[in-house]
Amino acid sequence: MSLSSLFSDIYTSLTISPAHADAPPAEEHEEPSSDSKVEEEKKSAEPEPKEAEPVEEESEAEEAEEEEPEDTLPAITEECSESKECKPAKHHYGECVARVTAAEEGGANGPKEDCVEEFFHLVHCSAQCAAPQIWAKLK
Repeated sequence: MSLSSLFSDIYTSLTISPAHADAPPAEEHEEPSSDSKVEEEKKSAEPEPKEAEPVEEESEAEEAEEEEPEDTLPAITEECSESKECKPAKHHYGECVARVTAAEEGGANGPKEDCVEEFFHLVHCSAQCAAPQIWAKLK
């Protein structure tokens, strides 16, 4: 091995060579002529005439079946947040909201308080109460 081939091998191994990707396989389809391209553009520019759609009358029974059932989760969770088990959590959350609102209106420069922890306690309590009722309705 000659000295020049050694250096050329080292140089090619240390340099970054460009990556070459294989070309995708050529699809065999005919190119439309320029006249047909112009015709296609004219057709796409013109609005297609709308056909009169037949009006179908549905009975009230069929409409009632198509309506989605009412979501009972918000009502159940609200009911649970008012329950005896969740009263303490709701009370603490209400007090916190009152404190934060008063501090914002008073322009207090002290540490900013939020009610995230109290809110999560209330949501956890109402979710624990609502879960069995929701599962019972799903079955």
